[in-house]
Amino acid sequence: MRTRGRKRLVIDTDVVQSSGSEKATDPRAVSCREFLKAVRSYNYRVVVTKEINAEWKRHRSGFAHEWKVSMYARRRIEDINPSENDTLLDKITTATNDPDEVEMMQKDFHLLQAALETDKIVISLDQTVRNLFANASQQVGEIRIIIWVNPERTLEEQPIPWLKNGAPVETHRRLSAYLTQ
Repeated sequence: MRTRGRKRLVIDTDVVQSSGSEKATDPRAVSCREFLKAVRSYNYRVVVTKEINAEWKRHRSGFAHEWKVSMYARRRIEDINPSENDTLLDKITTATNDPDEVEMMQKDFHLLQAALETDKIVISLDQTVRNLFANASQQVGEIRIIIWVNPERTLEEQPIPWLKNGAPVETHRRLSAYLTQ
């Protein structure tokens, strides 16, 4: 069951893995840690699939483990089992002829699947796959509305103020609006 007024976020493993302890000074570690702390303090829910959970177990920092345990204790992690959607995956991967790009999109397709079955929000550091999905969204209408936020892009995207403001659906955050090529 959803917490009233708070959205469900699909958080990629790269964010969890990159989060650092309170002593960490690396900008990426700090931005990911502060973002995860904001997710917890502003009462967001986090969507976890079997695949995401397995990735989190393989790649996590000490802080991330503590954060995940605290989120489970608060009942703010929602385990879901999204249905397979090979048709959508085929549509997305045919947006490019580059086998490496197809492989990258296949690898992270589970993020889109989870987002589409919840509140359509992905949190990830991966700008490359974001660009690929953004380009694919021009041909694949189903993924155009997905919001994609990079917690490391603190100046450009202001991820923590966005959370504080209720994670509004803003057009400029949609995959369809994020084109770099």
